[in-house]
Amino acid sequence: MKNYTQLLLILPFIIFISCGNNLGTEKHQGKRDNIVNVREQVKEIKVSEDDVLIGSVVRLHLLDNYLLIRDSKSFDKLIRIFDKNDFKYITSICQRGQGPNEIANMGHIGINEKERIFYVNDHGKQKIFAYNIDSVLADQGYSPTVKMEMNEKLFPDKYQYFSDTLSMGLIITPIGNNDFDQTVGKWNMSTGEIKLFPYKHPDIKKKRIHFAVSIENNIYIECYTIRDLITICNLDGDIMYVIYGPEWSEEPSSIEYFGKAVFCGNSILVAYSGGNRLTDYEPTKFMVFDLTGNYIKTLDIGYKIPNYCYDKANNRIIMNINDLNMQFAYLDLDGLID
Repeated sequence: MKNYTQLLLILPFIIFISCGNNLGTEKHQGKRDNIVNVREQVKEIKVSEDDVLIGSVVRLHLLDNYLLIRDSKSFDKLIRIFDKNDFKYITSICQRGQGPNEIANMGHIGINEKERIFYVNDHGKQKIFAYNIDSVLADQGYSPTVKMEMNEKLFPDKYQYFSDTLSMGLIITPIGNNDFDQTVGKWNMSTGEIKLFPYKHPDIKKKRIHFAVSIENNIYIECYTIRDLITICNLDGDIMYVIYGPEWSEEPSSIEYFGKAVFCGNSILVAYSGGNRLTDYEPTKFMVFDLTGNYIKTLDIGYKIPNYCYDKANNRIIMNINDLNMQFAYLDLDGLID
């Protein structure tokens, strides 16, 4: 009887600990004021208009030694290819159109580093096309192959490719007739199977996030766009860290907080805006965190950054800049982050 009574006394404590573990380790960061102004270290990438004209709305991708610039608004070729080391223009591919080997409505580009292939989502034809980079550069008449047919109802909006059986993507799921939620999940490109990760913050009904994945560290990160919140989970989908910023609120904000995130060695870079999400939403800074979500510093770029990518081999970020005098630039990270 005595043992039974003791069990009843400690049972609530056991449940509390269990629930705490399910919620992960919470970190409340009251200030993030270690700001380093790096505007003078930003170096312009000059693209000659004699070589190619590139629109203002672009996305940047890297494959081996090549920088791919996805120009979805282009009237002709939708992807521009440059040497990522010296930024010399090489060629343009992916003709816009409805014909054979043309792209009707281009979406995300997935990168298969091992096989030197990039995948282009065509939401018009509901197909994913595969392009071998070496064949593209060697043959102007190169025709891509169809990697797979797309599932119109459930499909990654963006994804990081690791193998045909493992990609991790941002899945769009409808909520009612005119709304949607975003969830990170595993995607099998061979079978089309999608497994959504179960974690959802208990105070948030509708997620708006960016994400990044590190296979080496067995984690993925979710960065919320309209809340001052970051979460880190393992690749089984279990929550590890919940990081609340100084402006955290359960309610969605009129402020645009976090943008695209990338893993840089033992650091995480997250684009940060802090401006009004309707009129001043483009990031101008990068916040640096360690792999457990501890804040390290803020790199103040001094320019608006619609998009960027991380060049691991050269340890630098390559950026699309929204400025009258500059369209592309890079920033060396040596000495700025560990």
